[in-house]
Amino acid sequence: MSKFEYVKDCWYPIGFSAEFPEGKLQGHKIANQPIVMWRSDKGEVVAFDDRCCHKRFPLSESKLLDSGRLECAYHGLCYDTSGKCIAIPSQPDKAIPPQVRLSVIPVTEQDGVVWVWPGKPENAHRLSPPRTPEIVDSTNLSIGSPEPLRVPANYLLLIENLLDITHFYPLHDGNIGDKENSRIPAEFEEGESEGQTYVKTTRRVDHYRQPPYLKEWFLYDDVERIHTHCMVSPGLTRVVMRVAPPGKLGTEEERGYTLLHLHMPVDERNLIWRWSVSCKDWHRTLSDPNMPTAKKVAEMFPEVVAQDQWALERQQKMMEYPDNGYSELFLKTDKALRRARQILMALQRKEREPQMTEVERAKVLDLDANT
Repeated sequence: MSKFEYVKDCWYPIGFSAEFPEGKLQGHKIANQPIVMWRSDKGEVVAFDDRCCHKRFPLSESKLLDSGRLECAYHGLCYDTSGKCIAIPSQPDKAIPPQVRLSVIPVTEQDGVVWVWPGKPENAHRLSPPRTPEIVDSTNLSIGSPEPLRVPANYLLLIENLLDITHFYPLHDGNIGDKENSRIPAEFEEGESEGQTYVKTTRRVDHYRQPPYLKEWFLYDDVERIHTHCMVSPGLTRVVMRVAPPGKLGTEEERGYTLLHLHMPVDERNLIWRWSVSCKDWHRTLSDPNMPTAKKVAEMFPEVVAQDQWALERQQKMMEYPDNGYSELFLKTDKALRRARQILMALQRKEREPQMTEVERAKVLDLDANT
């Protein structure tokens, strides 16, 4: 784990669609790569390497012109929404070489989320970003995190946290802390969907006596419950809870939520985390018929997230020390998170293999040139 950095050939959620209003220039860092982004006057989000071709000035600290062009604040080089340089003020009469253009970062927008591909652009067509239909479902009330959470920890630690509910007690004692969660047997599932390898746990329980906070959200005392946690991709973990009186799952009496966790690596020691909670828009809390369930869940969730962040930061600090004989213990309940770690590390190794081959090939060419 101490050697894990991040997977690059992957779609990562850079933000919700609403975070990209037209005409706003933005700078981001993902997988240790600086990128500049904006929504054009045609409504399309574009992304490029954040360095001007001339002197590496950060274009995200420059400005957008009324024409939709991006003008570097250092020497005034202008770029269009394809990344092509279309003006160099210091030499207006000289033709601009076609290779003077910004490196394109693949970007796509769907289901209320903007995704970027920080890896090799030629590989982006092999996969599509995972769908997040809950956000745009007209029958849902969906509430997203008020702002992106910046956590000084590797994003794999967050994915492992999200696949594990045995930490609800003691870490979340006082809000969602519930020892009974840890005792519910988990079914494990692994597979592939649309090219993405997923890992999923399912906890089914009958006649589960809900703790006070779940009773407030979902009305019932004694329920049949299905609780799933799924790493859909390196950029998305989906958590779904469905509850109803025994025998009533799948009927109008069913309640529950979907929690989408959007995570991306800034670098090997930092991540950005966004979340979105969705409930049916007509569902209300037990004590207040005017309070939407989604709003109540969203009000409580930042406190839960803060406790997770507290733990992740401290885990990351321990990663900085040499192992010196330390051996990590895995429990039976860690099967999903351990498998998620193996999947991501395998993807990372796969990315490195072609790079090593190219280096070796370059050495051979150098030897040939010297003989």
